[in-house]
This record gives sequence, structure tokens and C-alpha cells, in this order.
Amino acid sequence: MKRNSYLLIFAVTCLLAACKSSNKSNVPVVGFVDAFEDATIAQAKNGFVDALAKNGFSEDSGTIKIEYQNAQGSIPTLTQIVNQFVSEPVDVLATSTTLSSVTASQKTKTIPIFMMVSPTPERAHLLDAQGKAPANLFGTVEDLNYIDTSFSIIPKLLKPKGSKLVIGMIYNQSEPQSADAMERIKGLAAKLNVTLVALPLNSSAEAQLVTQSLLNKNIDAFFANPDNTVFAAFETILKSCEQKNVPIFTSEAGLVQRGAVAAFGADIYQWGYQSGLQAAQYLKTHKTDGLKPEMVKIRKRVYNPTAAKKYNITVPANFEAVK
Repeated sequence: MKRNSYLLIFAVTCLLAACKSSNKSNVPVVGFVDAFEDATIAQAKNGFVDALAKNGFSEDSGTIKIEYQNAQGSIPTLTQIVNQFVSEPVDVLATSTTLSSVTASQKTKTIPIFMMVSPTPERAHLLDAQGKAPANLFGTVEDLNYIDTSFSIIPKLLKPKGSKLVIGMIYNQSEPQSADAMERIKGLAAKLNVTLVALPLNSSAEAQLVTQSLLNKNIDAFFANPDNTVFAAFETILKSCEQKNVPIFTSEAGLVQRGAVAAFGADIYQWGYQSGLQAAQYLKTHKTDGLKPEMVKIRKRVYNPTAAKKYNITVPANFEAVK
């Protein structure tokens, strides 16, 4: 009787495995992980999906399946999403913003990960003891060099209220790229002979209170640094700054569309598109030869005409107006 029970269990297990195998589609599956909801960051996914479609992989034609999940800013949810994709497993992981990329890299060493809106593996602290990035990490990344140009715009366009230009910023002390950016900007401020007032925060929920504290220090301008918290709370920051007549400058082109005066930075849509091209190459060949994390190729000098007019700022001719 016991032997028959084992045979029955074995038969059922085989049957389930056979059913699962027969239902398994040959259509590749992309697990797309967004760390939080944000209008600017969402452009990266659009670019990624468009790059896949341009190369013959679209859901409309049934040549790919994209499983999209957004963690809504929750670390436990983000971890759960990545674990789910790894256990399925999906054929490819697409990760937008640093937290998604880092979490995915920690959870799998085999599924190819195509990053976007993320820093270099070094800045994300993903290098091993030998200084090598995970072998399954690809996509498009950014370093801090472009911040020099972005921040240096401010003293060229603004006159200080007092004897010295005062620029304020907030930064998330728990995000490596945000803390790194703050340190770099601190050095830039000294070289440019401007005063930097930087206040830390831990989440977008604190943004309004911390921004108000910053504005009370009589700053001439607000610099929106590359920080996920700033992205998520930008409308709150913008409203507070507008009430105090303080212009916002940034290193992210997408934030200019949302009300900042000017920026020199990556086009978020193109950032995702560039990563999508890499993912498409892998899906065509099933090989990662020649793929590696590469720097963002398309950066733009952009300005918001409405914001520039509001603060009587004349923007250089090499800046492109955004709607």
C-alpha cells in the first residue's frame, strides 16, 4: 500500500511537470522592475520597450512578454518582486533606478540584468573584492562627471541676493549615488566660490519639511541632484520653491519638463532605449559576448521657457527649449 502511494505521488509529480513543460511558451519573458512611481522615470521603460519593438520583440506581435512590476517605493515589495522574477525564472531582468538594479544583482548571478537610470557598478558598490562587476550585469549607467556642467550653470545665470551666491540642495543619505553626488557638488561649490547648503533626508515623505527648512536659509537657487527621493517628491519641492521665488536647476532633463529652469543631463527615454538595444541583442543571440554596462550616450542641454521667464533668466543659445 505504501509502495502504491509513492507511485501515485511520483505519477502526479511527473504529470504536473509535463503539463508545465507543455504550457511553457517559447516567447521570451522580460521581468521589468521599477523601484517607484514617477512620471520622469517612467520614460525609461517606454524607451526600453520601444527599442525591443524596433528589433522585432513586441507584445503586440506576440514575440515577447513583458511582466511589469512597480515596488511603489517599498524595499520589501521590491525584494519580493525580484525574488518572484528570479524563481519563475524570467529570461531577462530590466531594472530601472539604482535600488532595482542593486536588488536584482544581489538576488541572481545568472539571469542577465539590463540596468537603466542607475549609476556605474562601482558607484552602486557592486564590485567584488577583485574590483569586478557581476558577470550578468549589463545596460546603461551614469557617473558623476556630468554634474560638473549641470551645477556650473547656476552661477553663470544667477546673480546673488547677497555678496555670495547661495545654492541649496537635499540628498538622501541612505542612497550611495546621492551621498556621492553631494560630496562632489560640495567640492564644485568651493571651486566656483558659491555657498552650498545641503540638508539630508531619508524618504520623499520628509521632502516638504526639509525643503522648507532649506528655503528658510535664504538660498538663491535649489539644485535637484540625481536622487530617487528628489524625483519622487519633485512636485512638492517645486511648489515650495515657487512660493519663495527660488528657481530650481538640475542634472536631469526630465525634471526640466516638470518645472526646473535648466539642466545638462541624460534623456531618460534614451537611457532606457539604449539599455533596450542591449537586451534585444541578447534575445536575438542568447549570448552576452560584447555586452557590458555602458555609459549613457545621449545627454541634452535643455531649459523650461516658462520657468526661465518667471525668474527673468536668459538661457544660453545652446540650450534646447522643452514643452
